[in-house]
Amino acid sequence: MAERRVTIGWTEGLHARPASIFVRAATASGVPVTIAKGDGAPVNAASMLAVLGLGAEGGEEVVLASDAEDADAALDRLAKLVADGLEELPETV
Repeated sequence: MAERRVTIGWTEGLHARPASIFVRAATASGVPVTIAKGDGAPVNAASMLAVLGLGAEGGEEVVLASDAEDADAALDRLAKLVADGLEELPETV
C-alpha cells in the first residue's frame, strides 16, 4: 500500500471549501484513496462527509493511502494539494 504523510497547509484545516477542493481532487484522481488524521482510522477521501468528520485542522498531519497499482502519482498530487493549501483545483489533478 502506498501512502503519503502530509501536514495540512490550509489554515482552517479540511473544512468547507478546502475539504470540497480536496474531495473533488481525490474523486478526479481515478484511484481509491483514504485519508486519516494522524494514526486514526482511515476514511474515504472522495466522501465530503467523511473528510469533514475527520475534524482535521491546519498544521495537523494526515495520511493519504491507496492500494491501487497506479496510486503513487495520484497520492503525490493530492499530497501537494494538501501541503500547499491550494485555493483552486490544479488543472492536472
